[in-house]
Amino acid sequence: MALYFPEGSSQQFSQTFASAKNITALSNANPAVATSVAHGYTTGDEILITSGWEDVTDTVVKITVLTADTFSLTGIDTTNTGFYPVGTGTGTAQKISGWTAIPQVLTISGSGGDARFTDVQLLARRNSLRIPTGFNATSITLSLAHDPNQANYQTMLGISRNLSKVAFKQVISGGAVTYGYGYLNVSEMPKLNSNQVNTVDAAMTVIGRSLTY
Repeated sequence: MALYFPEGSSQQFSQTFASAKNITALSNANPAVATSVAHGYTTGDEILITSGWEDVTDTVVKITVLTADTFSLTGIDTTNTGFYPVGTGTGTAQKISGWTAIPQVLTISGSGGDARFTDVQLLARRNSLRIPTGFNATSITLSLAHDPNQANYQTMLGISRNLSKVAFKQVISGGAVTYGYGYLNVSEMPKLNSNQVNTVDAAMTVIGRSLTY
């Protein structure tokens, strides 16, 4: 059993993506295996995947290199051909680098990512049905100690104003790592409360899957 605590954690973002490499095939396997000729990657690289499969696209994964032309996507199970139709998972891969620490994080909370349901009441049944139909959008909210002169905060403001997409990484003391990809939005208006440090809010809206290793 492993236990993790927030103290000593690090929240990071990156907008540094290498040139896209074509994925010419993505297998139905656990883990899924991508074919990308002469990819040049190394085991453990952090890769942004786009794919014809909804549950794989816009997702940051760690990879294991199998050959010079193939690598597996850690944590991605595509064996269900109903959700992952054979031959339609092709797309691109981009290596991520240049992670930047989100400065002076005080608190962090996540929401969404939970199952979404539709209630169905059939006339022939006295008991209604609750059927899972997908997952709610995932977002992460951070409260930051406000320092308008902090360089990383200014970088985040620029990303926010430009509506740019970034990769997100949360490293927990003890080794757990969570990844996401989406929009980073940062407030410029600080919150002031007596006897407390001034704060601003930052929010990350994940548009693909969030994976934890």
